[in-house]
Amino acid sequence: MSISVLRTSDAWWVATPAGAAKVDTAATTTAQLLADREAVLAAAASGEAVPVEGLSLVSPVTAPCRVVAQMTNFASHVKDSGMDPETIPLTFFRKASGSISGPHTDVIRPAHVRLLDYEVEIGLVFGREMPVGSEVTPDNLADYIAGLVVTNDVSARDVQLPKTQFYEAKSYPTFTPVGPALVLLQPDELKRFTDLRLRLWVNGEVRQDMTVADMIYRPLQTLQALTRFQRMDAGDLLLTGTPIGTALSAPPKPVQFIANLLPATVKWNLFFKGQAKNPKYLHDGDVVEATIATDDGAIDLGRQRTTVRYR
Repeated sequence: MSISVLRTSDAWWVATPAGAAKVDTAATTTAQLLADREAVLAAAASGEAVPVEGLSLVSPVTAPCRVVAQMTNFASHVKDSGMDPETIPLTFFRKASGSISGPHTDVIRPAHVRLLDYEVEIGLVFGREMPVGSEVTPDNLADYIAGLVVTNDVSARDVQLPKTQFYEAKSYPTFTPVGPALVLLQPDELKRFTDLRLRLWVNGEVRQDMTVADMIYRPLQTLQALTRFQRMDAGDLLLTGTPIGTALSAPPKPVQFIANLLPATVKWNLFFKGQAKNPKYLHDGDVVEATIATDDGAIDLGRQRTTVRYR
């Protein structure tokens, strides 16, 4: 049975039917907590608890750590971006771990950013080291993936697209809200990964709603590709892509064709002029909520709720 781990600025907790039970541990990082499994299990069995609502939760994934993300990994998102899912390679990019923030922390838009977007994603949290060249198989996959978290891959589209790189556009502080819970899974529960449904709302309006069945490259393929060049350690975070429903959407094919004939500066000026009219980009005061769970509730990563603030 899964265990939901919570974190405040001064302690770790386990969510129980009675509330939140404090973990008796000296761990200050996610990696250290994952190594102190006995303390986590003891807290899960504890009869002492406090109301979860009274806790000021922070990210259950601590920084510094590696934050790696998959690109365009849901078929619906690929099609909405004007591409063919059959031709999409398995590719990665990095985010700065300084972008990690709590599940209820404000998302701060830098003053120079105009097109702020959202992407609900499942985060895989590593439970052990994965040196380059590790052999990842169906039998040992659960040894590497300790648990799952809700993440929001916040993106500054007007920075990302003209520079044709993701690192800066997705690495500003507060651009990776994580949590509320780090849900530690049993090996059999990981088999239900494809049953997970990702949902995101902005001001109560559903923007994204899709199950992992739409995912192109799933954890086994992903780790097998990643280990060819990237070491991962306990406590590191891997974002696995987002489904259709983001604010950014590709223009129609004829418009793309004509735009490609224009000088780059003219093309981007026209594109962003059009995007500025799109009401789906995040505005000051917008409330973004995200959940990831199986439809039967057997696995539930909790609800993330953040508010957008313009600097």
